[in-house]
Amino acid sequence: MSSLLKMGSPVGELLKQRGQTVAVSESAAGGIVSAALLSVPGASGYYLGGASVYTQTARRGLLRFSDAEAQQRGSTEEYATLVAATMRDLLGADWTIGESGAAGPSGNRYGDPAGHVALAVVGPVTATRIVQTGSDGREENMWAFAQAALDLLYETVKAN
Repeated sequence: MSSLLKMGSPVGELLKQRGQTVAVSESAAGGIVSAALLSVPGASGYYLGGASVYTQTARRGLLRFSDAEAQQRGSTEEYATLVAATMRDLLGADWTIGESGAAGPSGNRYGDPAGHVALAVVGPVTATRIVQTGSDGREENMWAFAQAALDLLYETVKAN
């Protein structure tokens, strides 16, 4: 099993050095992105909050989506960008992560296979990525999705 501190430290330390903040909207990663960021001592200096937005009910309640927005297809770069931008607006973070995918063991209702995840980082710039793990292992994919999201955040913050 992966170490939350090992996963979260590179980007946590970078955010602390820069005096920047982060918020998270995750789905298939199930809270692992937030847990990794929070495992770093001093996380209260950069982590503003996050949510596991797993259902249309959560989209409406946590992100305040309209019915039309709540029914939007997940697991796309466009959707991951929307949830990240919404969380950024709600919490006022410098950076946000949006994540939506299919952890497994089967694919999602949109036809994406297990191991498919869409990621977005929104801040002064926006970066997106699709990752395909090739695995149908649910927990394995959750950890991989979280690591991929943290890697994208680190790369994007470091470059800007």
